[in-house]
Amino acid sequence: MITIRYVTNEDKRFWFELDKHLPEAEFEKKVRDRQGYVLFEDNEPVGILRYNLFWDNTPFCTMLYIRNDKHGCGYGRSLMKHWEDDMKSMGYGMLLTSTREDEEAQYFYRKLGYEDCGNLDIFYPGFEQPTELFLSKKL
Repeated sequence: MITIRYVTNEDKRFWFELDKHLPEAEFEKKVRDRQGYVLFEDNEPVGILRYNLFWDNTPFCTMLYIRNDKHGCGYGRSLMKHWEDDMKSMGYGMLLTSTREDEEAQYFYRKLGYEDCGNLDIFYPGFEQPTELFLSKKL
């Protein structure tokens, strides 16, 4: 059975097994502000999703990660649907996410109805990376 709930402090060890980018202080904010979810299969943690508010008013999915041994099982889709429904219930009308152009996630998001809406290129030495693609979805 699949369950999804807001992230809690008890999820910290699992969270950081998957999320290598979030500083610890930001994790505490995700817990406090209810801006993260954990997906469980039969009470075993499988995946996470975290978000911020872009422009302080638009939900922006900043991380979706499913354990490698659980890819292709529909868990990413379930987490995104849960987040979308939660954001809609809070009155939001549009969502954003992003992924690097060299990542397969762009195809996943497009299958869920997200549309390309821009990109970001950074060339500063030490900060350069592949183009970041931004995608949006109207709820």
